[in-house]
Amino acid sequence: MVSTYASYNSVVRNLQQSLRRVAQQPEVARNAAYYKENIGKVKTVDEFLKNDRLYQYAMKAYGLEDMIYAKAFMRKVLESNLLDANSFANKLTDKRFREFAAAFSFTNPDTPAAQSSNQTDDMIGLYTAQVQSRVEAIDEDTRYYNATIGGIKSVDELLNDDRLRTYIFSAFDIDDSNWSRDTIRKVLSSDPSDPNSYVNTVLAPQRDGINAELDQARAVASDANSKIAQYMAQLSQPGADVADLRAKITTEANRLAQSNADISSYEDSLSTISRYFDLAGAFEFSADGTLASGTSAQTDANRNSTNDKFILSKGATYLDAEEELETLAIKQFRASIYSIKSVEQFVSTPNVYNFALKAVGLDPEKVSAVTIKAVLKSDLSNPMSYANTLGDDRYLQLAHAFNFDSKGNLATPLVAQNSVEVTQIAKDYIIAKTRFASASEKDGLRQKAEQDAAYYQSTIANIESVSELLSDRKLIDIVLVARGLDPAKVTNEYLKKIFSSDLSDPKSFANTASDSRFAEIAASFNFDKEGNVARIPAIGPQKRDQLLEMQNDYLQQTLETQQGEANAGVRLALYFQRKSAQITSAYDILADPALAQVFRTAYNLPDALASMAIDQQAKIVEKHLDLKDLADPEKVAALLNRFAAMYDLKNSSQVSSPGLAILQGSAAGISQDTLLSIALLGKQY
Repeated sequence: MVSTYASYNSVVRNLQQSLRRVAQQPEVARNAAYYKENIGKVKTVDEFLKNDRLYQYAMKAYGLEDMIYAKAFMRKVLESNLLDANSFANKLTDKRFREFAAAFSFTNPDTPAAQSSNQTDDMIGLYTAQVQSRVEAIDEDTRYYNATIGGIKSVDELLNDDRLRTYIFSAFDIDDSNWSRDTIRKVLSSDPSDPNSYVNTVLAPQRDGINAELDQARAVASDANSKIAQYMAQLSQPGADVADLRAKITTEANRLAQSNADISSYEDSLSTISRYFDLAGAFEFSADGTLASGTSAQTDANRNSTNDKFILSKGATYLDAEEELETLAIKQFRASIYSIKSVEQFVSTPNVYNFALKAVGLDPEKVSAVTIKAVLKSDLSNPMSYANTLGDDRYLQLAHAFNFDSKGNLATPLVAQNSVEVTQIAKDYIIAKTRFASASEKDGLRQKAEQDAAYYQSTIANIESVSELLSDRKLIDIVLVARGLDPAKVTNEYLKKIFSSDLSDPKSFANTASDSRFAEIAASFNFDKEGNVARIPAIGPQKRDQLLEMQNDYLQQTLETQQGEANAGVRLALYFQRKSAQITSAYDILADPALAQVFRTAYNLPDALASMAIDQQAKIVEKHLDLKDLADPEKVAALLNRFAAMYDLKNSSQVSSPGLAILQGSAAGISQDTLLSIALLGKQY
């Protein structure tokens, strides 16, 4: 019979090839295909537990075959909220149950929401920055105006300076998008006190004529109102000619509508002429558009008045920037955003709509709600979508800030990683960085690790592509460390190939890599084949990384089981190798009978050691084994080679081994708290 040493090394030297051979076995392939084809149909925990083929496949993948009978217990595991430290799975000492719960998303599905908490925080930050920048821009415009207007020598020079002209037009409420240069030039060259000036010879007569027409329109409106009232009164009189009266009322109503429209138009024209007179009086230009020698374009009083008018025209911006009002706007936005259920509701909720548009630099008064609806319904991954064709980053920024589908309904947040994934990476990273720290260095290492984890959680929310992710090596290193990989041995070029792989193709670069964790890392991100953030659909109660990890774990468990049928020592060695990355203390080894068996065998210690006090056993483990060596794959391999050689010496007959019993799911491998929980729950299935 082949020795444990030779068998183990034969398997681990070609581990991926060994796993592929297992995957090709007819029964394994059938089980894997059935699981993949049917897990997407599962909607609830009950449906999952009632499908024995799916349930048993998953249980085997996580080494829980000995617990298959305990469906009531496993139901509570699957219903656990892993973000809650006091949830059922989190309080169990056996880590396998938490890992099993983490393989599904029954209690933590992606929830559609108008914004995630990160998106809301980002929008509030944008709003604050946008308001402040607008205030600063107004102040800068005033500074520029006051510094420049004194050097202006002619009307043309003034109108040719876009910043000066825009400032003046804003101050005097003149439409900068629709104006006549000739008219404005003549107005600025006028002296309102000169009866021969343009404003007095052209605009004043126009004003008089408009006033006369306004009086006439008001008289017509009054007459129409009077007649409508008269005809309405006649309708109620006996013998009234109803048809005739209604026709007269319609005629007068039309007269009234036309008169009111004329009145509005005349009033607008008079207002414009009045502003032109104010504009003419604010400057000192001669009739030819020049300035007399030694004369400035404006007196100090007129310049100050122009400043005041400009500031008044921007009053809403200064109002937004007031601390109390800004705080109120933010509070109202937070209070309202999570009640938004559709694009229609978004545009009809002022506290949200106005805030959001201002945050990205859009004016709610000048942008059509129809445009905003189309923007928010756009598919940003499609270059021809409405938002992408506008050519305005403000609209793209707005679309990115909200989660609506093409019909205007809520969608899940468009993020590189889901919140559960991010939380798990942060947690695993902190554990990995403090794994073997001494008491004196643990606090410092934990503080640094927590800072790194916080950086990951805040930064990953804004990552929009693979290229952005790979450009931040700190993010990459945190992910690698969290998954038990050495960042120093992984290049960006290698990861680029991993992320560009087709994860659905068994022959792709990621799926044929020497370590399956790389494919699992790629699957944990929501990147499409172009490398951009996308909404990757779940497969029933599992995300694609959860499904991939389960498939890999099932193959690993099957490989270990099959190797154990020929040689229990090989199974023990493979099991220790797989679990070594999770060991953080001597107690982790002692709490797992299989890990403890490998340790005792490797160092030729008697099985009676297990009956000693646990603290004494821990001291013996630490005496023989430097736990930090478990972070080094080469030292783990050396330890397991030592174990394999010692195992052959102790079990030379290769017939019956206590190691086989340990890994075949005997009750001895189940912790006391688990057995008690099962007893209390009873058999509900």
